[in-house]
Amino acid sequence: MLTLTILQRQNLKARAHPLKPTVMIGNAGLTPAVLEEIARALKCHELIKIRVMNDDRDARATMQEEICTQLNAAAVQRIGKILVVYQPQEDVPEIAKPAKRKGKPQTKKQLGSRS
Repeated sequence: MLTLTILQRQNLKARAHPLKPTVMIGNAGLTPAVLEEIARALKCHELIKIRVMNDDRDARATMQEEICTQLNAAAVQRIGKILVVYQPQEDVPEIAKPAKRKGKPQTKKQLGSRS
């Protein structure tokens, strides 16, 4: 299971915010077929959201731990029934800090005149 620094986790949370759940774990639980689908999605996207259709908090926590240990991934976040999991790709560099804007934020008038 991978470990992340606080800064890496914050950046990944920001990247995961607009994502929609890629994989859904149904009432049957974490089956080998679901685990293969999660592995496939992580290989393509490296950061995914997983929706769990289980009402038990402890079961969701153990599912996330099991996913991360079996796939050598990192648990980024768990909010309600949504799990966020990260697995770095070999050909992509490490997580970089987001570029900060220099100067003042633009006004509505300035944003409108960009077109």
